[in-house]
Amino acid sequence: MSNKFTPTNYKLQSIKTGKVFEDKGWTLEAPEETTPTLIRAIYEKKQIEVKDNSWGLYKFADWLPIGRTLKGSSAPITYKSEGLAKELGLKNLWITFSGYWPEKGIMMKTCSFKETESYSVCGRMTPEMDKILVVASAGNTSRAFAQVCSDNNIPLLICVPEDNLSALWFDAPLNDCVKLICSRSGSDYFDAIHLSNIVAKFEGFVAEGGAKNVARRDGMATTMLSATTTIGQIPDYYFQAVGSGTGAVAAWEANLRLIEDGRFGSTKMKLMVAQNLPFTPIYDAWKVNSRAMLELNNDDARKQVEEMDAKVLSNRKPPYPIAGGLYDALTDSDGEVLRASNQKAREAGKLFQKMEGIDIHPAAAVATATLIEATKNEDVKKDAIIMLNITGGGEEKFKAKNELFYLKPEIIFDINPDEKEVKAKISELF
Repeated sequence: MSNKFTPTNYKLQSIKTGKVFEDKGWTLEAPEETTPTLIRAIYEKKQIEVKDNSWGLYKFADWLPIGRTLKGSSAPITYKSEGLAKELGLKNLWITFSGYWPEKGIMMKTCSFKETESYSVCGRMTPEMDKILVVASAGNTSRAFAQVCSDNNIPLLICVPEDNLSALWFDAPLNDCVKLICSRSGSDYFDAIHLSNIVAKFEGFVAEGGAKNVARRDGMATTMLSATTTIGQIPDYYFQAVGSGTGAVAAWEANLRLIEDGRFGSTKMKLMVAQNLPFTPIYDAWKVNSRAMLELNNDDARKQVEEMDAKVLSNRKPPYPIAGGLYDALTDSDGEVLRASNQKAREAGKLFQKMEGIDIHPAAAVATATLIEATKNEDVKKDAIIMLNITGGGEEKFKAKNELFYLKPEIIFDINPDEKEVKAKISELF
């Protein structure tokens, strides 16, 4: 990127205790604290100056915890809906779209808002880190990290359930710095995370950190920054489908920063987060007002995940109970957890494509289905400012234009692999 970039000035803060400290480069936890808590970036610049579109995602660099910019990024776009808004009778429906839609000026080649995370996280990595990044995902996140790391020559090991391999498509073969391992067929996202945790402990590897990584959350928060700076004020409602809920936590944190900015009003927008039936662990805990996640039998969970369309929403251990996590975000924003069946989501996806002119991912269709339902039940006012976060789309459009290449796994491990075996096999990869 030709733009001159000065590293962003920020400090980190424990959400539990409020203690502020320096970022040592890859700090994921508050030092010397025992109670689980997320940490948050506190930016020196309190009023964000949005750069022009040539910066891609980094147009929001004032509020990204990064020391460098990488090539190839796109920022989410926000536009006022006409088609879907009219269909639902909504006066102020704004769609924030992450994906591939050249006609709207957005070119995320992996068609998912997970690119907002990967460009931010990799921008936080310094060349001196000299470690192999380890990322686990149900598909979309790994695809985004694989593309960014391949394009920018960053060593990466991704862990994905074998049943989700179809998600790892690209428009060109990847650079050899990206390697893939799998948890065997019948496993789910949780099993892939377990495998990645084993690998991340080995010398020379570093865990990306998931929700604990401030760069991941603040990268995702660019959806909210896009919406608010386009609309000119903070929305009243925020609709998004969630697996971990990290994107909704990110939106809530951005909301607090935007209030502090002072130019966009003082609204705390209501988080309306959605899950895909039959797998609804966040919904189940929230409905009984439990900060703790409820007990979930592993086999039952895997069976439910098998049945759901939006497999990217299948996180069994989301950052829901942790201080500063989804439970706190929902409580503070007076939010709600909703759910949609596969059938309702499919209908919503078709309606979105008909009314807005672009295909969307199953997770985004789940969010759309709950917006349709909430409108029907009059849970949202017709003139409220509503942000619908479309977290992935344009995949059909992209695939129609490009030859696809699939990443093949180097090794497939058992669901509960032996640590020594993992170590021996992984050491041969890099």
